[in-house]
Amino acid sequence: MAHAKISGIASYVPDDILDNEMLSKMVDTNDEWITTRVGIKERRILKDPDKGSSYMGTQAVRKLLAETGTAPEEVELLICATSNPDYRFPSTASIIAHDCGLEQAYGYDIQAACAGFIVSAQAARAYIEAGLYKKVVVVCAEKMSSMTDYEDRSTCPLFGDAAAAILMEPTDENVGIVDGEFHVDGEGLTHLIMKAGGSARPATAETVANREHFVYQEGRTVYKNAVRDMLYSSQSVMKRNNLGVDDVDWFVPHQANLRIIEAVGGRINIPEERVLVNIQHYGNTSAASIPLCLDEYKKKLKKGDRVLLTAFGAGFTWGAMYLVWAFDTKD
Repeated sequence: MAHAKISGIASYVPDDILDNEMLSKMVDTNDEWITTRVGIKERRILKDPDKGSSYMGTQAVRKLLAETGTAPEEVELLICATSNPDYRFPSTASIIAHDCGLEQAYGYDIQAACAGFIVSAQAARAYIEAGLYKKVVVVCAEKMSSMTDYEDRSTCPLFGDAAAAILMEPTDENVGIVDGEFHVDGEGLTHLIMKAGGSARPATAETVANREHFVYQEGRTVYKNAVRDMLYSSQSVMKRNNLGVDDVDWFVPHQANLRIIEAVGGRINIPEERVLVNIQHYGNTSAASIPLCLDEYKKKLKKGDRVLLTAFGAGFTWGAMYLVWAFDTKD
């Protein structure tokens, strides 16, 4: 059976930067408060009100196709992970596919919150290993600013906008995705949610007035669950694949909060220099955070490197993935 490998990766972030000093003029906060609690210094914002997540996803996919030398008509499937679709329908994947000229591709969205990348990569892996497709693009596109309440000092420093995309293909080499573990627990519903805008609580003048169309998060509960669940799922995947700490070349956690990253990495005992982090520059970009981080550090990653990914998001939904990096990045 063929393995499913990541054969290319690319990302896109908007030009506009919202740093902590700028944020302190919008809400009662300051750089020290934000940096101490979450480790974020700045985040990118897609300011154009007429552009949604699909715009960033399109830029990332176009860059991916160019860098991998892939013709648009070669792509057979596009999976888009997003919590910020352009519309409730049609899918954001359909918009990105159209704008990128993927005329032969089917496309659909996956909603797995901040775990969207590893969940989508697992789906792409399944299609490839089953022999259904040979070229699958996974794109994570998140205009997080569209659901951030810039009057809520506890959540508005957290989020930034970004998109990242990977190309997945079959290979007979011993590289690619080896294993993944995924969990979901609906008990997390009330702790991390957008309260209105769905069929259970449609938009009304009242829901808008009550600011119920933004991210609501109970920080302490989310922190506690994120640390525990990212830790246990990572350890489970390591144990199942006989991976000791020294066997993991790179640990790439979802970039939600620097303190969560430090807590999980520290308890697994992975040295800091092998934990990839870029949250200080981009904030929490939800599903895009892991591939954005991988793309930023791809010149460090070498073919054969063993990489452990883990993520946690609303639902609660979480998991971990073990893969062997499949290519060297040329300068």
